[in-house]
Parts: sequence; C-alpha cells; structure tokens
Amino acid sequence: RQTQAVCIPAVHLHMTTATMQVSQKDFEKAQEQLKLLKKDPGNETKLKLYALFKQATEGPCNSPKPGMLDFVKKAKWDAWNSLGNLSQDNARQKYTELVSSLISAESAGQTKDASPKESRHGGYETIIVSTENNITKIMFNRPERKNAINHQMYREIIKALHEAGKDDSTIAVITGNGEYYTSGNDLNNFANVKPNEMEKMAKDGAELLKEFVSSFIDFPKPLIAVVNGPAIGISVTLLGLCDIVYASDRATFHTPFSQLGQSPEGCSSYLFPKIMGLAKANEMLLFNKKLTAAQACAWGLVTEVFPDGTFQKEVWERLKAYASLPKNSLAVSKQLLRSMEKEKLHAVNSKECEVLKERWLSDECLNAIVSFFQRKSKL
Repeated sequence: RQTQAVCIPAVHLHMTTATMQVSQKDFEKAQEQLKLLKKDPGNETKLKLYALFKQATEGPCNSPKPGMLDFVKKAKWDAWNSLGNLSQDNARQKYTELVSSLISAESAGQTKDASPKESRHGGYETIIVSTENNITKIMFNRPERKNAINHQMYREIIKALHEAGKDDSTIAVITGNGEYYTSGNDLNNFANVKPNEMEKMAKDGAELLKEFVSSFIDFPKPLIAVVNGPAIGISVTLLGLCDIVYASDRATFHTPFSQLGQSPEGCSSYLFPKIMGLAKANEMLLFNKKLTAAQACAWGLVTEVFPDGTFQKEVWERLKAYASLPKNSLAVSKQLLRSMEKEKLHAVNSKECEVLKERWLSDECLNAIVSFFQRKSKL
C-alpha cells in the first residue's frame, strides 16, 4: 500500500549524440502536438516536459525553492533545477524529441490490434483487463509510476474483480505491466490535502480500502498473482488472499508500514502469522524486512519462483492448463477452502481499516510521509 509511489521524481533525460538544432517553429509545433495527446503521459513525463519547457524559454531555474509541504510546486522546481545549465537550444531540442516520442508511441498503440483470441475490456485507464484462453487478466498499468495505486486504480480493480467474478473465465490473474508488479499506494493520495479536509480524506480512504480488500476476500474463482517485479505495501499484503502466487526471481516483497507511520492491511495482520509464523510476520510487518523471491517462497508467501528469463513463458503455459479444468468444480472447491475463514477475514479487514484511519490522522504518520518526501528530494 504505501511506499515509493510518488516520490518526487528526478528528471533523467536521454542524451542523443546528434547535435542537430531544433528551430523555434519546430518547438512551437511540438507544443501544439502535445495538446493532441489523448492519453495522460503520467506525472513523471509531465514534469520532464515542464522542466524542459521552462529551461527552453527562461533558461536555468531562477525561482525560489518552494516549501517541502507544497508537493506539486516542489516537484516542478526540483525537475527544472535538476537541468542545471543545460542550454536553451538543447532544452528546446529535447522537449521536441520527447513530444515526438510520445506522439509516436500513442500512434503505435492505436494501430496495434489486440490478439484475435484476446478480448480486451473497455472502460479502464489505470489497468488493462483482457480475457483469453478462459483466463481474465487484470494488469496494473501505470508503468511510468511503477504501477503505484491511486484512487482511480483502486476503483477500477474493484470493478474488474466484480466483472471477472461473473464472466465466463475459469480463473483470474493479477499482474503488473513493466518492471514493477506495483510500488504500492501512490503517496499522491495524501498530497495537497488541506488541514480541514484531513478527516474526510481518512474516512473516505478507509472506506475505499475496505471495499478494495473485500473484493479480494469475496472473489469466487481461483485468483492467481503473477509477480513480475518488485512488490510493495498493499500489493504484498493482498498476496495472502490470492490462491497461488508465482514470482520472478527478480521480484522483492516489502511492507514498510512502520517506516511511514502506518499499519498493516489486506488482512495481513491475521494471514501473515498463519502463513509464515508470528516471528517472521513481525519482521516483515513491524520492522520493514524486505524479502527476496526465494525468501518469500521459503516463508510460504510465494508458491513458486521462476527464472526471470523464462518466467512469463513457464507461468502462462501452466495457467492455460489450469484454465482448462472444469470451471464450476474449481469455483466450488475454492469456496469450500475459503468459507470457514471469510467471516473472520471481513472482520480483520474492518479492524485494519479502522486503525489505518486513525494512523492517517496522526502527527506521527504526517511527519513520516513528509520525511519520505524530503529523502526522495535529495536523491
């Protein structure tokens, strides 16, 4: 849930060997093309564009540094300031190149047809939902933010699980797009909240989280996590509610709740001690121990680990075989396995969300989140 979601990114620019200069006309054309983008390129890319535009039009950063709590202005200032003495000509060129790459990527995405066997589900922006070979796949799709979970993604996953529970698929799979499985809760969920809105933010956030976790508890079919990369926060705690967890050997598992002044969720306060024993659960949930994929497997959190190079091929071949099994038999068997625990899990979820709401309103939590941003701004 928590972690390095929004982290006030540093700007990393691709340096080309070409020294061809971009004309003012090309620069202005790029500004117009940017307005034609249909898909939000993500905060990190928008920060790059902002910084390059300011550098191209005004030169090196010349404005006062904003306060640490003004997250948006601070992120913009950091992005611009990180360009140092980059010349206006070079900034103009890099701005134009970046816009061109965004336009090209979007055009390629629009012309690329889905596999004839794959049915792509519409109505989603932060996740990709598709059905193929009797498998409904729900994929975190904010790779530019390390698949950090914002409020919209929470709601879209709730919807996707609800629909997958009723469709004709045999099993459902949850995975990530890009290098990360997911970096957990997007800390932008906490940014720019006014003092008089804090209580409402905590109440609404706790209700959304409770509904989100409940959608995993109540999911009627086998649910398999395919952990393709690092997993943090709520993406780790939810693994206890999945029926099988397959992981690449490059995946890691981290729940830094106390580091952020918060507390466990996803029923992990109950399930993790059952899965791995109290001592090991304490090490993860209280003291922020990060596990390798091999450790997570040894501790019972992960079912099996695969070499990253063959991970996707091996896992999906196995999942296709699972999806060919009798659908109703699998669903009935899962319900038998879960039925005795379901009431308990809902009670645990309610209690965890209640505690979290209190944590979010505490000075300790606020100070921990501010410290997190301060550390990231120095990187």
